[in-house]
Amino acid sequence: MIASVVVPAHNEAKGLSANLTALLDGIPDGAVEVVVVCNGCTDDTAAVARKVPGVRVLEIAEASKARAVEVGNAAAATFPRLHLDADVRLTGTDLLRLVDALDEDGVLAVAPGRSIPTEHSSWPVRAYYRVWQSLPAVRSGLFGRGAFCLTAEGQARVAGAGAGLMNDDLVASELFTPAERRVVTDAVVVVRPPRTTKDLVRRRIRVATGNTQADDHGARHGSTSFSQLLLLGLRQPTIGLRVPVFLTVTLVARMLSRRAVRSGDYSTWLRDDSSRA
Repeated sequence: MIASVVVPAHNEAKGLSANLTALLDGIPDGAVEVVVVCNGCTDDTAAVARKVPGVRVLEIAEASKARAVEVGNAAAATFPRLHLDADVRLTGTDLLRLVDALDEDGVLAVAPGRSIPTEHSSWPVRAYYRVWQSLPAVRSGLFGRGAFCLTAEGQARVAGAGAGLMNDDLVASELFTPAERRVVTDAVVVVRPPRTTKDLVRRRIRVATGNTQADDHGARHGSTSFSQLLLLGLRQPTIGLRVPVFLTVTLVARMLSRRAVRSGDYSTWLRDDSSRA
């Protein structure tokens, strides 16, 4: 067996079949173990996943990505281990490229390059992502892709340090040195962005809440500063024109995340349904 894939899924009936089919396209039967963990679903996510040949489906009552990942890891038996969000699309060819990249000595964690098609999104959403994708930390980090792949050693490190944290991909990125992690640019995952500014803010509230949780656990090592944003804008004027939008969304999301942080709510998943339209 080449690899295993853990896919936590909460009410992802729409689009899940196509994403799983793309993942297994070109992969020999039985070569990849795919475990979909349906958590707290109220739609037919489990039934949709079971119709895809080669997919093992588990169901838990709790609507928790962290718990679903834990259950999926316990059920999966093979390494490398791909952690894949249910709403992103990665092809079988790109999965194999990620697995191959882990053959490099000392590399414990890899992630694909990301494609964020914004043509159906509002102008503020497009402006936000234009800035976000230009940030050095975003370009080099494993987070914000909905997919990362670990060796057995890498998985043990993540399980030991970041179990149960909301932003699991951020934790996975921060736990490895630049020499231990790679962004595999010839593998690409498609991440659908929000269509509306309201949904963008909802998504960023979730991220801001998870970032605070990671900070509290010592699992995050800094963030992009205002001076770095200003320098980026000065060097690239087309980016600079969009920095006010980026800052506004970021500040509003941080402000609105405070309620969840104060109550210790790191499980509520503010869902962006517009990207699934």
